[in-house]
Amino acid sequence: MPYIHLLVAVDLTEECDPVIKRAMDIATPNNAKVSLVHIVEPMAMAFGGDVPMDLSQLQQQQLDQAKERMNRLFTKYAGIQRGDSHLAYGQPRQEIHKLAEQAQCDLIVVGSHGRHGLALLLGSTANDVLHGAPCDVLAVRLAKKDS
Repeated sequence: MPYIHLLVAVDLTEECDPVIKRAMDIATPNNAKVSLVHIVEPMAMAFGGDVPMDLSQLQQQQLDQAKERMNRLFTKYAGIQRGDSHLAYGQPRQEIHKLAEQAQCDLIVVGSHGRHGLALLLGSTANDVLHGAPCDVLAVRLAKKDS
């Protein structure tokens, strides 16, 4: 059966381009809907001596930058509607799963670096999303950057 609604998790860097392109390749022939999601992880409270620091301004700047970058994606990918984007604060796995369920998505598309060793032990967003997902998950392998 063809997919009807794809949820594409993006990190809002250039690395999300192949992930979006792959999702569009799947969606276009089937006239499937494509939604984008970016999760902003909350900053932990930092302490400077005994005085807690207020990080609310930094978090708001982080959200504003994410909105600006998301808007650039709509210019670049005309097939995705502005109303089909979601920005959320929280833990990526939980927020992506929750949104996929609420929006009745049948495929989550994420990028994966295919890390090994310590990075594999620590986990990755793609790996986290895979476990317990309410629908199919496609991990698009991202090319390694030359150092």
